[in-house]
Amino acid sequence: MKQFYLCNAFVFFFFLSNAQKVTISGYVTDLSTGEGLINANVYDLQKETGNVSNVYGFYSLTVPAGKAQIQYSFVGYEKQVLELDLKKDTVINIKLKLMGELDEVTVRANKSNVERSQMSMVELPTEKLDKLPLMLGEPDVLKVIQLLPGVQSGAEGTSGIYVRGGGPDQNLFLLDGVPVYNASHLFGFFSVFNPAAVKTVTLYKGGFPARFGGRLSSVVDIRMKEGNDQEFKGEFSIGLISSRFSIEGPIKKDKTSFIFSGRRTYADVLAQPFIVMANNRDNDVKTSAGYYFYDLNAKINHKFSDKSRLFLSTYAGRDKAYGRDKEHYNRDYGVRYTDSNNMGIEWGNITSALRWNYVYNPKLFSNVTLTYSDYKFDVSEEYKRTNNKDNTYDEDYFRYYSGINDLTAKVDFDYYPGGGHSIKFGASNIWHKFKPGVNHERTVGDYSETPSEKNDTIYGNKNVSAVEFSAFVEDNYDITSRLRANLGVHFSLFNVQNTTYTSLEPRLSLRYLLSDNLSLKASYTKMSQYIHLLSSSTISLPTDLWLPVTKDVKPQKSHQIALGAALKTGKGYDLTIEGFYKTMDNLIEYKEGASFTGVSKDWESKIEMGKGWSYGAEVMLEKKTGKTTGWLGYTLSWADRKFDNLNFGKKFPAKYDRRHDVSLVLTHEFSKKFDIGMVWVYGTGNAATIGKQRYEAMLPARGGYGYSDYDIVYYGERNSYRMPSYHRMDLSMNFHKQKKHGIRTWSVSLYNAYSRQNPFYLYWGSESVGAYDQNGKYYQTSKPALKQVSLFPVIPSISYTYKF
Repeated sequence: MKQFYLCNAFVFFFFLSNAQKVTISGYVTDLSTGEGLINANVYDLQKETGNVSNVYGFYSLTVPAGKAQIQYSFVGYEKQVLELDLKKDTVINIKLKLMGELDEVTVRANKSNVERSQMSMVELPTEKLDKLPLMLGEPDVLKVIQLLPGVQSGAEGTSGIYVRGGGPDQNLFLLDGVPVYNASHLFGFFSVFNPAAVKTVTLYKGGFPARFGGRLSSVVDIRMKEGNDQEFKGEFSIGLISSRFSIEGPIKKDKTSFIFSGRRTYADVLAQPFIVMANNRDNDVKTSAGYYFYDLNAKINHKFSDKSRLFLSTYAGRDKAYGRDKEHYNRDYGVRYTDSNNMGIEWGNITSALRWNYVYNPKLFSNVTLTYSDYKFDVSEEYKRTNNKDNTYDEDYFRYYSGINDLTAKVDFDYYPGGGHSIKFGASNIWHKFKPGVNHERTVGDYSETPSEKNDTIYGNKNVSAVEFSAFVEDNYDITSRLRANLGVHFSLFNVQNTTYTSLEPRLSLRYLLSDNLSLKASYTKMSQYIHLLSSSTISLPTDLWLPVTKDVKPQKSHQIALGAALKTGKGYDLTIEGFYKTMDNLIEYKEGASFTGVSKDWESKIEMGKGWSYGAEVMLEKKTGKTTGWLGYTLSWADRKFDNLNFGKKFPAKYDRRHDVSLVLTHEFSKKFDIGMVWVYGTGNAATIGKQRYEAMLPARGGYGYSDYDIVYYGERNSYRMPSYHRMDLSMNFHKQKKHGIRTWSVSLYNAYSRQNPFYLYWGSESVGAYDQNGKYYQTSKPALKQVSLFPVIPSISYTYKF
């Protein structure tokens, strides 16, 4: 009987305790635009517990019933404190007002890095992009990411990134949750992300939450703006090589909004007058050529109710270079002929995402997503000679194209059970279609004895289909008031051509508060990657080929641990220190002497599989408030590779192994009308393999006497040479003026202000030297010398922007 009473008492107090809890939920948005504020703080001042809003601005907080003081805050916005008498679950939507006298860089600042359990993550202040020095007048998201600790750039001027010793294929670029396979324009010199359409940019270098998978080294999560649901806003900008615009506004106020933006270069337009002048000189020869790229972003969202919301976003981008020549001439007894030569190369991405948010109850938020991603590359060349008398022709035609196409369905949930838990879980399925390289050739007429036409592919099939499934669960759990953990697991399965791989990946992040301003952090992550990138270039070229795993080519794997500390000072400075160690398995590299030229079905025979290691330390000192803002970043790191049949089986430095990297980024606002920016970077030179000795090759046909026209070069160990160090300073000035309907800005920048001749690549040449013969007579001779090619001297640029 005693146990019966105890059991009833337990049940009574259990229901009583739950009855005394209520949940407040809703959205935190910007008052003037209606945009959801990500990671806004919702805090119970009496119980000293809180939560943050998710990527859509939704929040949920369970508190004791009765009187409560709930504070809503987001750095750069005015706080709101509500005095509530809570008796039941309540929906409260909050609109925060932007502070009037606010330095723009603080707008994107949010929850203190000291408090977050997440480490190795940086949120980019997108409002600062236009304040920094611009290359050719064009702000670039990825070029700013290159300035962060742990991130290295590739070749000078390009927007590729190498994160913590990883390769360029190990970065997952997400635009509204959709993978972007080629993030570069102009052969890598600009990224595809139009800053006018970007709302937030978050970089993860490690400690990856369980919801992310598929790449080893980083996740760049880019979210587009949703569109102002209060009033129409817009901007346009004109630079030296491109222009961009953006327009957003309500279709129905507080209900439906849109944003549409575009960007295009006009090098082809500027070149036309010169081409016309050249064509006018000779009526028998006509030439046309050009290059351009463009981006289009569009998004629309509709609120059915406080519980239901729909988003549709799309991106389309393309690069195209072309050249056409046509020549008329007489030959063979006055017969008129026409020779035409057409060349074209183009590549681009298309992405789309349809997302539906639904709030099942105050504690459960869901998001259902359908996405489409398509990347294509196409190059062609045609030479045709036409006999205008009898209309016969000779033709030689070549075309090569490749690409990758994804269709994804996924669902994820945010669950807020209370008790310090914030749980995310979900699943996704991706249907991949790889077009791993199709070569089409056609020869007609004199160039072939008989007309011929052939197709060749990497796999022997034009398309290779694969299915990738993943599921995850993660819990951001306040174990105590000082100890917080993010615990998670990610499961993935990949099936291609009757071969199946699976991976179970644990994720763990810990944060311990030593004080309100200082915390210690640690993380462990395991990652898997089921696609490889065949690349023979140091810059991001569209010919780089994405290929899935096979029976013999295994998935890439990595394990990474990180330890760190975060300090917040009272003077507006944030200091972050992290150390990391990462191992990578099943990396691929070309065999000695092999390259991907043309098309081959036996590509697996041309590669080696091996291991990689990277480790180091990163320091970032950041100032987010005041007239002067920016950061100082430093990275000390090592990155090595080891392949059994490369470099005699010994370890060697990775291509972008750099011992030291320094970045200093500063902006200073003198007034609302004038501000300046400065960037200075320094990096240890890249590792390179160069010839150490050259021998003249003898001719066996002559019994070893005489020499051929070819040299034999001895290269030594792989990547054993260090190129000269890299450093550069960029400067900018911005002049703002309030006009009747908006703000006008003139931006003037200097790229490489002191014209440092940084190495792009090295080659062996010769240089003149003086010498004396045995008779003491002076003469000039030459000796082998290592020559350096540099791309960019000082480059000035100017741009005009108008925001209304």
